[in-house]
Parts: sequence; structure tokens; C-alpha cells
Amino acid sequence: MTKTDSPALPRDTGPDLRLRPLRRTLDVVGVQNLSLIVALIALCGAIGSQNSNFFLVSNIRTIGTTVAIVGILAVVQTVVMLLGGLDISVGSAAGLTSVVSAMVFTSANSAALGILAALLVGLGVGLLNGMVIVYGRVNAVIATLATYAALRGLANLVSDGRAQGYTGTDSTFIFLARGSGLGIPILVWVLIIVAVLIHLMLRYTDIGRNIYAAGGNPTAARLAGINLNRYVVGCYVLAGFVAAIAGVLLTARTGSGQPTSGSQGLELQSITAAALGGVALQGGKGGIAGTAIAVLLLGVLQNGLTILNVNSFWQDIAQGALLVVAVVIQQRRKGLRAYGLPR
Repeated sequence: MTKTDSPALPRDTGPDLRLRPLRRTLDVVGVQNLSLIVALIALCGAIGSQNSNFFLVSNIRTIGTTVAIVGILAVVQTVVMLLGGLDISVGSAAGLTSVVSAMVFTSANSAALGILAALLVGLGVGLLNGMVIVYGRVNAVIATLATYAALRGLANLVSDGRAQGYTGTDSTFIFLARGSGLGIPILVWVLIIVAVLIHLMLRYTDIGRNIYAAGGNPTAARLAGINLNRYVVGCYVLAGFVAAIAGVLLTARTGSGQPTSGSQGLELQSITAAALGGVALQGGKGGIAGTAIAVLLLGVLQNGLTILNVNSFWQDIAQGALLVVAVVIQQRRKGLRAYGLPR
């Protein structure tokens, strides 16, 4: 038998090989997010030029721990928005689960039981939202606005309207609040893990692809055999579960269950971060990378305004302005696409 020489395959050499790491980075970060990165660098430079303490390691750690809880809520808000929905109740869910985790921890002297109870409550809240939206045929904004108010009231009712400090010999919550790995606070590690897992789900699994498809064109997705009701309920259950994780971290960070978290604007911050990060309010477009950069941008802005002694009311105004800017940019892009013009 005569051996035939197969043609030699071209080797990856030259400029293509050298540019491969850059292409992979852009593929993960997203070209559309470069403007956010430029804005973040410019903002850091502007604040650092006014106050040198901004670049201190202690201040950078403060920014990380501050954005961790909002970041976790923004990540799961991204999933809900990709499906074309909105979850206004995530802040109240975090507050209720924060109270539950602190109270169970104190009564059982077990952080594990406190965390488990919070996660179960979070799952129940998410399931309730999903069932009301799907089977009650209620608009997602109205449904989650109703649970936002109900959960806030329930958290105040069970806690008598006061922060619930936890006591016990279990040091798990202290570790969550003060621990670190490789110099990075545990709170930030939790944010990174949640963000990476959801990013991988959206990017590399059928579940993620179906979420994009359902959010981008529900009719086509239904005709393609995607069970939209199942995905809507599943996404809101995921939102409740992740909000419970945020609630546990909130308890650890503040040292007590916080029934008023629903009135602290966590839901608005999560929506602002997702919209600013490029997640379309109509669903189907966006990703975790843009949201993560936007969360960092909001955290740096808030920290910068604080260390520059700007009135805290201006922080709320700046956050609201950013949300308006993000929505205007999205509408402009949508309009340009409608006329076939370049974005």
C-alpha cells in the first residue's frame, strides 16, 4: 500500500498568531464595551488627579466590597432583561433574605442554616414572581413592583422595622465580610464566581442561547419549540436565588439583617448597570461583560464623589442621569438600525 503525502496545513504564524490574544480578549470583553472601558479609565484619572487617596489599595478594596452586592444583583438583572423582562423586586428580596439569614443564624447558631433559609426564601420569591407573570398574565414590571412593596413590608414586619444583629460562635459571616483570597475580598470573589458562571451559561449552553432567542424574538422562539413560560419562570427563580446570595452578603458586610434594603435603591442600581452595560430593554442583546464594567464604573463614580466630598444627593442625580443616557443611547441605536444606518 502506497503511502500518500497529505498536503501540509498552513501554520499559524505571522501577524494572525500575534493578534490572537487580542482577538480573544475583544471577543470576551466585546468591542461595544470599549467605550465603557475608556470612560472608566478617564473617570479614574480625573478623580485620581483631584485626590491621590483614590489609588490607595485600601480605597480600591473599598470600591470592590461596595460594588460586590450591587454587581451580583446587576448580573442576574442582566439575565432577566435579556429575556425581555425586568425585576424591580431584587432589592427587597435581598433585604428580606438578609433579615431571614440573620434571625435563623441567631436562633440556631449556625451560619449554614441561616444561608440555607435565605436561599430557600429567595427561590420562593423568584418562583412567585415567575408564576404571577406567566400564569397570572401580569406585566413583569407590575408584578415585580407589587412584590417589591410586599417583600419590603414583610421584611419590616418580621424584624419589627429594625436591623437584626446576629450573634453566635459561628464565624462564617465574619469570614465572608472580612476574609480575602490572593488579596481580593471574599465578597468580590463571590461576585466574580457568580458573574463567570452566568456568563458561561449565557454564552456556551443551550439555555443561554434560548434566552437570547426568546428575548430577541419571542414569536420566532415559540415557533422554534422553545417553551417561553418555562424560561420566564426559570429566570425569575434564578433572580430570586441570586438576590438571596446578595442578601446573605449584605448581612455579613453590615453585621445585621437589613429590612430597609428595598428602599436603598439596589434595584435601580442593578437596572442602571445593566442598561449602561448595553443590555437592551427590549431583550435579546447584551452580556455580562458590559454589565460588569458598568458596575465598576458606577462604583468608581460613587466612590469618587464621596472622597471629593460631593453631596450624597448628587450621587443619586448622577445615577439617574446615567440611566437616562443609557436608555437614550439604546433608543438611538435602535432608531439607526431601523433606518439601516451605521451605529
